[in-house]
Amino acid sequence: MVSKVALLLAVLVCSQYMAQGVYVISKGEWGGRAPSWTVALGNYLGYAIIHHTAGSYCETRSACEAVLRSVQNYHMDSLGWPDIGYNFLIGGDGNVYEGRGWNRMGAHAAEWNPYSIGISYLGNFNWDTLEPNMIAAAKNLLNDAVNRGQLSSGYILYGHRQVSATECPGTHIWNEIRGWSHWSG
Repeated sequence: MVSKVALLLAVLVCSQYMAQGVYVISKGEWGGRAPSWTVALGNYLGYAIIHHTAGSYCETRSACEAVLRSVQNYHMDSLGWPDIGYNFLIGGDGNVYEGRGWNRMGAHAAEWNPYSIGISYLGNFNWDTLEPNMIAAAKNLLNDAVNRGQLSSGYILYGHRQVSATECPGTHIWNEIRGWSHWSG
């Protein structure tokens, strides 16, 4: 009986993982700090906004974790924010990293924060280039957000420059995302 219960639990855990589809490296796993406070973010949001950090690029998990800690320290210690600004970040290693995560309002696009999730690539994509694993990670994360109900199925995808006066998300990301489904010009 115990083995049947254990098997059932294993199947449920695996099916939950498969239904959600994307493994997100938690803030605890990458050595991030706890937020000083959070604001809840609703479900079925209408927008996803793509960014770049405009800083260091990374290609390994350990290098990306160091960059993430640096970005979080800058956001919290220099800007006075309660946490890293983005909901999720994607490294050159193709991994998705938790920023503020699901259901927490980000600080990534001023008036758009209550209506969107913010996904940022680690690096400066005016000169750094996207690899196929990084593109797949973002597309899978966006699909996961719809499957979870965080984004509405008809969400609109913007680059940060469409909602703020900035070069973000960098030329290479900008040129890439204009061909994605949900992108709106």
